[in-house]
Amino acid sequence: MKKSLSFLFALAIFAIYHEAMHAIIAMLFGEYDSFHVRPFGLEITFKTPVAERSGFQWALISGTSNLATLMAGYGLLMASERASRLHQMFLKVTFYYLTLLFLLLDALNLSIGPFLYGGDANGIAVGLGVNRYLIQAFFFLTLLANRELVAQKLLPAFHVRTDHFLLRPWITIRC
Repeated sequence: MKKSLSFLFALAIFAIYHEAMHAIIAMLFGEYDSFHVRPFGLEITFKTPVAERSGFQWALISGTSNLATLMAGYGLLMASERASRLHQMFLKVTFYYLTLLFLLLDALNLSIGPFLYGGDANGIAVGLGVNRYLIQAFFFLTLLANRELVAQKLLPAFHVRTDHFLLRPWITIRC
């Protein structure tokens, strides 16, 4: 039960952090409209309709939150050895899940998510004036690299053992 609560707490922190970054950047450009809690999650809505969006600011509004979560994930990963020695189990497990979510969710959101629901990749592509598939390909490679970091660095730091093929190392990273 405690692990489930830790996961839900980490997921809430991730969602709030991600959406707050959208809101902050949108406010800087005068595009913030409202915040919604939907059945599928949290959502920031913007003043400009999707069909009318253009300009680099949309790459920033759509993409900064993703880059911020990934950077936070790398920071958490660097601290994972120390966090794995925490004595407070709730904090230790929450830290593990936070690191996992911050490393993988937005890379998944930007690579595979657009095939299902659109999302931030469209805004980034519009803002950069590139094909959405280029954004997806870049973040798919990021997802694969981060999956490897999880398998080779995060799981061993927290003494997690698994035989699941998605969580086993596929290549050797020497750092």
